[in-house]
Amino acid sequence: MSGTREDDTRADGISPELDRLSAALMGDALDMLAAGEDVNVLLVASDAKGNVASFSFSDDGIEECLEGARDKVRELARTHGDAESGVGAPVRYAITYVGAVAGETGTYQDALLLEFGEKGYRSYSAYSYFKGKGTGEGFAWTDPAPAGELEPLL
Repeated sequence: MSGTREDDTRADGISPELDRLSAALMGDALDMLAAGEDVNVLLVASDAKGNVASFSFSDDGIEECLEGARDKVRELARTHGDAESGVGAPVRYAITYVGAVAGETGTYQDALLLEFGEKGYRSYSAYSYFKGKGTGEGFAWTDPAPAGELEPLL
């Protein structure tokens, strides 16, 4: 965190709207994994009217795609939205992607990671371990666990 005065005035927690937005994105990504599909870096952004736009980033490595998604959130805020996507200036966003997180034993496990934030609130990350990609009903995942606070994008 940058420690600016703005950071100090941000609210803790998340709104019901951000909770629904991030849960829907994570649910869609988990469904894709269960079906054996690759999950790119996925971004959803919502404006104050509830309009939502979705973006997928896949042309580079994971770090470049993740930075591209973060840059897209900043761009949407700077340009007051994207008329082509039907979304105004974003007030909340969620980004998800596949990675690995160290488990309790120190070994890395496949995980779906989530970054989410809202204007005026602190931004956070979470993860959900998964196994059985492509096994349909055999696919399993854990409830999301908090992974820490992030630098706000809005």
